[in-house]
Amino acid sequence: MTEAIAGHRPELEVAVVGGGQAGLAMSWYLKRAGISHRVFEKNYPGFEWREQRWDSFCLVTPNWQCRLPGHPYDGGDPHGFMLREEIVDYIERYVARFEPPLSCGVTVQRVRADGDAFRVETDHGSWRARQVVAATGGYHRPRIPHVAAALPRGIQQMHSSAYRNPEQLPEGGILVVGTGQSGCQIAEDLHLAGRQVHLVVGSAPRAPRFYRGRDATDWLHDSGYYAIPVDAHPQGEAVRDKTNHYLSGRGGGREIDLRAFATQGMALYGRLDDIDGAQLRFRQDLATNLDRADASAEAIKRSIDAYIEAENIDAPAEPPYQPVWAPETEPTALDLEAAGISSVIWCTGFDSDFSWLQLPVFDGRGEPMHRRGVTPVPGAYFLGLPWLHTWGSGRFADVGLDAEHLFAQVEARARQRQTPLSMSA
Repeated sequence: MTEAIAGHRPELEVAVVGGGQAGLAMSWYLKRAGISHRVFEKNYPGFEWREQRWDSFCLVTPNWQCRLPGHPYDGGDPHGFMLREEIVDYIERYVARFEPPLSCGVTVQRVRADGDAFRVETDHGSWRARQVVAATGGYHRPRIPHVAAALPRGIQQMHSSAYRNPEQLPEGGILVVGTGQSGCQIAEDLHLAGRQVHLVVGSAPRAPRFYRGRDATDWLHDSGYYAIPVDAHPQGEAVRDKTNHYLSGRGGGREIDLRAFATQGMALYGRLDDIDGAQLRFRQDLATNLDRADASAEAIKRSIDAYIEAENIDAPAEPPYQPVWAPETEPTALDLEAAGISSVIWCTGFDSDFSWLQLPVFDGRGEPMHRRGVTPVPGAYFLGLPWLHTWGSGRFADVGLDAEHLFAQVEARARQRQTPLSMSA
């Protein structure tokens, strides 16, 4: 685990920073080709899945989409949805299968240019690598809005990454802020446990789960949607900034319909506008946000309809969605004390942190500059970012395809040298 601590070889062809699914996929190709490299992981493979997901967490994509290179899903439920511990087991078995040169518990503190190579400085020593792959993904620091500081001290607050189960929260109502995948699924988890949930509804879109006899994911895969590269996507690079559609793999997979939750007693609000102690104020956009989420799901269904018609596929028809609830009025304020709310869960996403990567590979907004992971700096690459190339780039589904593409660039650059480093060198 800690070969980097003592007796390490300070020269590498490739340094891979991050030992999650992206870094492991890259290592699989490098090791198979015999290219000298090391994967630096500050925790351990699977850490984020085990330590930053709630107890009932499961994938929202079917198991058959877990297809890391050399390690496709091999269980008995390809159309099911892995639970948290099953995801960790999948990753751990991958590590055991091909034994990557992995240094766990090693934090990369800085990567900088060093002549025609890179200096990789860690808390356990320094390496010189001819190429470097930043495979840490794009979700690093929990994002909590500044307005959270205005809440009363007696209100327990946490980010979604710290939520585990309803029992960890004190008695009373719970305010969940955000309706991305985490927000909707955590709200559902609490709702099913019988807790009174107050949900702040944002602009996240929703997706159908099953449609016309199949999981919508299967239809979208067959139609080629998941293979559309970002530069051919109707939204272009702006799609990288879009919130993921919400749905669930829980209980064999199902849609999340916030309107249905409302009929069962969940309180819904528009976007949070301001906090003044126990007094919260909301925008009057709840109906608009619900309508837009429904429109997104219906647009996906129409694209599936078009594919079915074009391919002349025999599939059962389904009527359009009919809303089961609509707000009669738009709530504009909430008194936490009067409502008996004791907890707030911020499901407001993550910020990226590439401060350790001290190379000119970021734009004016601080966002990575790359074309399918290849940066303007020769020998420096990104891997595992959302929409690095396609919808599946940041997922188990297609991170391996991006790793294969980058491997070709890495190998070609190594071959240009007269004495490329190899595993046996």
